[in-house]
Amino acid sequence: MRFTTTHTAALLAALAYGGTAMAAASSSSHEAFYRCRDASGQTHYGDSKPPQCEGLDTEVLNSNGMVIRVIEGSASRASREQRELSETGVRKQREQRQLRDRMLIETYLTVEDIERLRDQRLELLDSQYRVTEQSITNLRDRQKRLEQQIARFKPYNDKPNAPPLPDHLAEEMVNTVNGMRVYQETLAKTRREQDGIKASFSADIARFKELKGIK
Repeated sequence: MRFTTTHTAALLAALAYGGTAMAAASSSSHEAFYRCRDASGQTHYGDSKPPQCEGLDTEVLNSNGMVIRVIEGSASRASREQRELSETGVRKQREQRQLRDRMLIETYLTVEDIERLRDQRLELLDSQYRVTEQSITNLRDRQKRLEQQIARFKPYNDKPNAPPLPDHLAEEMVNTVNGMRVYQETLAKTRREQDGIKASFSADIARFKELKGIK
């Protein structure tokens, strides 16, 4: 293709304009100097980051004085990280709630299904509770028998000719008392589990009704 004089002039003008635009764009993106404001309100400038700007939000400007980026300071970073952490927690709670809703809908057909499973778990804990109570009763009976035997020995018997307490009786008494304490802690734990199951299933039933539109 041949270029006329008119074409050539137009082409040179376009190239010149493009070069100027590219230079302007390059200039506008070039980091020329830094600026920050300290706690007292004083502004600091520098062609490199001023020492006074350490830990502060610092603006990076081009040669035209336009802000092209901001270097995050310590306070802003901490605030952002806290905000992101909070947003992550909210998102996880929402995802867990959605998962729980899906499991409720997919697992149960009616409220009676939920109540049936609740009653089964409570009955199992009730059985464990009764067994533990019986174990405590047995240990108390043993403790009474041991106390009667121990009463014949020193230091529980004041008679001058009373023999010293045998080691095996002392050890058996200690084991009996410790056993009762463990079983009593088990009873308390079982009660807490029962209360937790009741509360959890009550919440599930209420949410299931809400999802199903049941009054």
